[in-house]
Parts: sequence; C-alpha cells; structure tokens
Amino acid sequence: MSGGDAKKLVRSPSGLRMVPEHRAARSPFGLDEPPWVPDKECPRCMQCDTKFDFITRKHHCRRCGKCFCDKCCSKKVPLPRMCFVDPVRQCAECALVSQKETEFYDKQLKVLMNGATFFVTLGTSDKSELMVCRLSNNQRYLVLDGDSHYEIEIIQISTVQILTEGFTPGGGNTRAVGMILQYKVPGSEEVTQMKFTAGEDFNCNKKLSAAWLAAMHKATKLLYESRDQ
Repeated sequence: MSGGDAKKLVRSPSGLRMVPEHRAARSPFGLDEPPWVPDKECPRCMQCDTKFDFITRKHHCRRCGKCFCDKCCSKKVPLPRMCFVDPVRQCAECALVSQKETEFYDKQLKVLMNGATFFVTLGTSDKSELMVCRLSNNQRYLVLDGDSHYEIEIIQISTVQILTEGFTPGGGNTRAVGMILQYKVPGSEEVTQMKFTAGEDFNCNKKLSAAWLAAMHKATKLLYESRDQ
C-alpha cells in the first residue's frame, strides 16, 4: 500500500503542482486540470460580457478553464484537488466551491485518517467484528483493523449509504450512526457489502464515530464528482 507514492513538482500554465509520479497513485478525490478556452474564442468576459482590450485583460479560471476579466476572476484560492502548491486564480463561482472544499481538506480529511471504531458486518453474515476504520495517508484505501484486516481501494467503492437516527416530524437534527458500503473486488465484477455500526460500549466514542461518518459522506460526494469529470 505504501509503494509508488513518490511525488514530483511540475509546472503547468496554471501554476506549480505537486503530483504523484504515477497517475495510478493519484488521490481518488482529485480533479484534472481543465483545458483553457482558447483566447480567440473568448473576445468578451464569460461572466459580465465586458470586451477584452489592451486595458481589460483576460484571465483563465484554473478550475473551469473559462475566460474572465480581472473583476470577475480576481480571487486566488487554494485548490488541493488539482494539487496546486499555491492558491490559484478562480472565477467567483469556482472560488466559492473551492473554499467550501477547504473544510474537507483542512478538517474532515484528518478525521478520516485518524479513524473511528465501528462494529463491521461483512455481507449477509449475522456476526460483527469491532474494528478501527481509517483512510490511508495516501487517501487511496479504507483500512479496517480488528481481529481481521481489510484494505478497500476507494476507487472500487460503488455506493455509500449513511445510516442516521433522531429524525423527528418537525425536522429535528439527525445523527449518523453507521453506513452501508458496497465495493467491487479487484479483478472481479463481484460486489461486496459491509455494514458499519457505531458501538455502544466504552471502546467506542459515538461522537467521534458520527464525525467520521459525516466526513465519509463528504468524501463520497467528492469521489462521485471526480468520477463524473
């Protein structure tokens, strides 16, 4: 699991990026750099329609690749999903999305890597095993440790269903108490299911488990977005 994780610094038209040496080692949450809209195809700002000239210069958003004037593309925001070393220029819409993702990279990713404890049930078994579940440091595997050991490749995950409790007709708060995970076994079309349930005993911190599940829910959204790119 630890091999092939070396990184290299590359320069693209958008800026410096620290990327894995091998594409297979990239984070499953990552995004590819978009192609830039050619200058000849955008005589005007694609947001406010201002005409470009010697005074009004055009800028490309590093996230969507579209052309904008300086007013509509002035923010420089971190974009870790594309492995940029420094904050990069983005249009207002993309900057808002990237800023929201910052919470995942600054907080929730650490929660996933630190792990949480769950009772894990494999397939249709009626037996569960107490396991510590965490995301690997390279973000590519879900690692489960107990009496047994599992490493699930994130890109093989097909569906994630978060299980909640505490719903009230008046719209009260719900709390994540578990999840059902389906994934494909490498080299096979077989789909395996695992159920994760936050435990009640003293070894399990339900608040920590709920935070881990919330982070996993966000990670799943990013994973789906990366696949749909």
